[in-house]
Amino acid sequence: MATVESIQKGYIDYVLTEGEQPKSVYVFAKKNEMAEEEFYKYFGSFDAIEQFIWDDLAKRTLTEIKTQEVWGQYSAREKALSFYYSFFELLKSNRSFAVYSVKKQPKSLSTPAVFNDLRATFEDFAEEILKEGIESTELTDRKFFAKRYKDALWVQFGFVLHFWINDNSAGFEKTDEAIEKGVNVTFDLFQRSPIDNLFEYGKFLAQNSGLKQTMGFGK
Repeated sequence: MATVESIQKGYIDYVLTEGEQPKSVYVFAKKNEMAEEEFYKYFGSFDAIEQFIWDDLAKRTLTEIKTQEVWGQYSAREKALSFYYSFFELLKSNRSFAVYSVKKQPKSLSTPAVFNDLRATFEDFAEEILKEGIESTELTDRKFFAKRYKDALWVQFGFVLHFWINDNSAGFEKTDEAIEKGVNVTFDLFQRSPIDNLFEYGKFLAQNSGLKQTMGFGK
């Protein structure tokens, strides 16, 4: 009897052997000795399998890192780093599939459909740690911009994924470096900076513009 796991395994084996998706569910089912209706019991299409695989990798990563004893002591920055490192460590065992899946996606500014579930899972996680970071004052709650922090993290995730796909360094050391530098720079931008002080000063002057007249500096 077919299972989610057996269909995944059969699909990955097929695309990595043939370099393309099966011509039809019938062909795939026959090759894997299952009834066609068994396939549809779990997935509606081959793209749905890929979508599930990517999302499952993220969920497995979150389950793993959140059960660590030190998780509750981590800052938002450290939690983000933990996710990135753990996700790409887990992805190593699926590298051939990941390369195949990423490289066949059409060039577009929008997120490919195959990553939609992964993105939803990632953004839920990002919102969770960002909220914690803002509440603890680790991160700055900037009007309008704070809501876009999770988008910045998703864009960065996409960049690291493509970097990893093309990384030929031993043990993917360059990717680890890209994660460390990228996450730290991003979270530095989320924290309070001299620019925030400048904006607040400008706001203060605008709200108290009449004060200079009273003090005799109006001319």
